[in-house]
Amino acid sequence: MLSISTKVEQIVMESAFLTEGLGRGLINLSELARQLQPQIETDLWKPVGQAAVVMALRRLAERLPVRQGGEIVLGERTGELTTRTELTVFTYRYSERSYECQRQLLALAEPQRGAFITVTRGVNEVMIICSRGLTCMVEEVFSEERQLARLEHLTAVTLHLDPASRGTPGIYHAVLKKLAWDKINLVNIICTYTELTILLEQSQTGAAFSVLSKIVEH
Repeated sequence: MLSISTKVEQIVMESAFLTEGLGRGLINLSELARQLQPQIETDLWKPVGQAAVVMALRRLAERLPVRQGGEIVLGERTGELTTRTELTVFTYRYSERSYECQRQLLALAEPQRGAFITVTRGVNEVMIICSRGLTCMVEEVFSEERQLARLEHLTAVTLHLDPASRGTPGIYHAVLKKLAWDKINLVNIICTYTELTILLEQSQTGAAFSVLSKIVEH
């Protein structure tokens, strides 16, 4: 049977937020113990005192390694953070015609200088992200395809990564964690060799830009 300390450690280590918050001393142990107590009692099949949970959390916090530094270098030049607004996301069920539709769409969109468009094919779905001016074009080309979803009025924020950062474990997690801490919800993520683009609702653009600006190298 699991002990209280083992169960507490299991719960904490399964959450990146709890692990970091506990290791950095950002969490009120009594309050966290109060919230964890019902789950621990259910899993251990016995009553558990809050004081015992607090003690287990304190001992775990002392064992967690103190992370030094941890800042991620995202760009080599100042201003490596760009945005595009008024984007629409279409999602279609993948079919035998999807490739031909994609080819036609990209060919038609090519003369539209400055317009944003990207096509991503998953296992069963095709996603198109485009500027508002291209939505009619997407609707026409994919008119016979099965549309699964459509989201409008979105913003894309792109971070330009240092190519050397590709060898840094947790490079994307470091960025997404900062956004999650500020309760910024992401609609989608697009990654290329040196770019990380996050797609979000326009209402959260300012908050996301503020967070990301702090981690762009100056």
